[in-house]
Amino acid sequence: MFFKTIKRSKKSSIRIGKIFTKHGTVTTPTFMPVGTKGTVKSISPDELKKIGCQIILANTYHLYLRPGVAVIKKAGGLHKFIRWSDPILTDSGGFQVFSLTKNSKSQKKNLVKIQDNGVIFHSHLDGTKHFFTPEKVISIQKNLGSDIIMPLDICLPANKSITQHQRAVELTLKWAKKSKQALAKIKNPPALFGIIQGGINPALRKYCAQELIKIGFDGYAIGGLSVGESKKDLWKIVKLLDKILPQNKPRYLMGVGEPEDLIAAGKLAMDMFDCVLPTRLARHGVAWTSQNWQKFQKLDFRKSKFKNDFSPIMKNCHCDTCKNGFSKSYLSHLIREKEILGLKLLSIHNLWLIQNLMNKIRQSV
Repeated sequence: MFFKTIKRSKKSSIRIGKIFTKHGTVTTPTFMPVGTKGTVKSISPDELKKIGCQIILANTYHLYLRPGVAVIKKAGGLHKFIRWSDPILTDSGGFQVFSLTKNSKSQKKNLVKIQDNGVIFHSHLDGTKHFFTPEKVISIQKNLGSDIIMPLDICLPANKSITQHQRAVELTLKWAKKSKQALAKIKNPPALFGIIQGGINPALRKYCAQELIKIGFDGYAIGGLSVGESKKDLWKIVKLLDKILPQNKPRYLMGVGEPEDLIAAGKLAMDMFDCVLPTRLARHGVAWTSQNWQKFQKLDFRKSKFKNDFSPIMKNCHCDTCKNGFSKSYLSHLIREKEILGLKLLSIHNLWLIQNLMNKIRQSV
């Protein structure tokens, strides 16, 4: 992977860049739709490309459990398996290990056990026991054929104690070193990003970032935000890291997806984003709309007030949902009747709005 800054704004830290990978070039800032299990819910690869998506994200934890790495490798890698020819970023699965196993079908109370060399966890599907090490997570993602991969880390909620966050940072750094060492043994390796943890403590965040920079990675991700902290604390950390992270490497703000937050993050030189919000909101009957691309609102089509509203979701919107004349009235009918077409049409609109917002941010430079 190679990253190049094309242009910088004179008014803020926002910049336009290009990430070059073996499966194509990504222009930044960019938003990655989340294809957790190898699919962006209800949207085909061709539709994603038509919407303007350049890169998608898939989840190591989920794909490891089902269908399994052996199946995907036998299919020729994740790109061929899901019929997506453009770049793919896979996360390490660390967040899912610590969050999903709380709802595991296993009857055991101790579902996750952190050790110095990895984490023992139980599948949320059937309660079976597994062990992720930094080296194993790298190997899994290499076999998936990802373009950009993430190391195993520990992502804690914001409300955990400073002692717990210190422990998480030290293990995240230790595992980051092991991940890079494991990657060095692979021929034609994918790009590896370091993940900055540390909760909302500026000193811990600064320490974690500086230590990761010493190790050296192809890019740097800010993890552990949007996990319960206030927006004030979130932006305090992002502003701090904007001043610390190297200018010649891409920056990935993980899990942030509200339109206003993407605009603010872009102004702080964040290059990559991912979030489940566009399709998750759609599955709950909600669509974003905006008149000036600065302020956004949510329309809830579960409400009957749209029954006689025959206008599209958003005026001058060029997504297939609005362009083809699907009205608020019809969309509300589909959502209230729990028809699959409704969530698909809202997903198309929400993804298009976010991708078009990325275009607006790039054009603003």
